[in-house]
This record gives sequence, structure tokens and C-alpha cells, in this order.
Amino acid sequence: MDKIKYCNEVLARVEELMYQELSGMAYWKCEFVGVDFIRSHKIEGASVPEIVESCAKVMKEEGMVEDVKYKTGGDGVMLKLTVKGCMHHGKEAHVKAEGVRPYICPIANMVLDQIHEKLKYTTSYLTKIAIDDEKNRCLLYMALYETGDMIGHVTDWLKDDEDREWLESQGSQILAAADRKKKE
Repeated sequence: MDKIKYCNEVLARVEELMYQELSGMAYWKCEFVGVDFIRSHKIEGASVPEIVESCAKVMKEEGMVEDVKYKTGGDGVMLKLTVKGCMHHGKEAHVKAEGVRPYICPIANMVLDQIHEKLKYTTSYLTKIAIDDEKNRCLLYMALYETGDMIGHVTDWLKDDEDREWLESQGSQILAAADRKKKE
């Protein structure tokens, strides 16, 4: 039995049912999915890049992902992760096949959890999950607010993003209202 496939199918079904039951508001309830794993490891860092690198190192060593690249932007408010070869990719495909855009990402949740835990950021959230099946990768965009004063700070996150054109062609469960207006 493929245990990873089985676990991804179970998690995908929960994600689909929660989305339907909570009328699309489920994604605000799922930020702790996956964090127990990363909390059981010694993650160190005094900055966002150091936390991301420490988390990525553990995830690669444990075989969860093949690679994680990151960049920050938008005056430090945006964190983008490019995750290749993720063990949860099958879950995302299953959820998409059922007509629900994926909104739970254990990888993003782990990184955000450690940013809060180590750096004491006020709030954060996963703004967009974009799955690129052709390149076996996910693009994860997160908003980071170090202090309450930063909440509401607006910048063009995609201005210099090398994935902008592809990303804008993808639907979103989460990102800006203009994105939700696109017809599928």
C-alpha cells in the first residue's frame, strides 16, 4: 500500500468536505494543519530567510519536498515559496479534480508557524496556492505582518515576479477580489 497516497486522499476528502460544509470559508480555519511535524524539529533563525531555510532543510532531509526556494517582496510583507516535488502534490491534484481549488498547504503552514513562533509576527496568512503540474511545483504566496501597523500595507507583489504571467492565468481560492471575478 502506498501510505503517502492514502494519507493524501484522506486529507483531500476532508479538505473537499470542509470547503463544501463551510461555504468556501474553510481556508481561514486550517492554518495549523501540518505544524506538529515542524514543531518536533529544532528550527532556528532570527529572520524570515533564516526560518525558511531552516524549515526547508528539515523538509528536504525528511523527504517531504525535493526543493524549496523563497523570496520576499512588497516591503517585506510578501513571502513566496516555490516548492518542488512535494509529497502533498497528490492531495492537491485530488482536490482540484473534485472542483475545489486547494486551500490547505501543510508546507506553508509550517513555515508561517515558525515565523510566528520565533519572530513573534502579529499575523500572517496564505494568500494563494498555485499548482503547476507541468513543472511539479507549487507557488505559495503568504502575507506577513510583523506589527499591527503593517496590516493593510499594499504593494504590487507580482511586479517583478518571474511567474507573473503564468500565475495570473490561474484561478485562486484565496487571493484578491479581482482574481475571484475571473470566469473559469
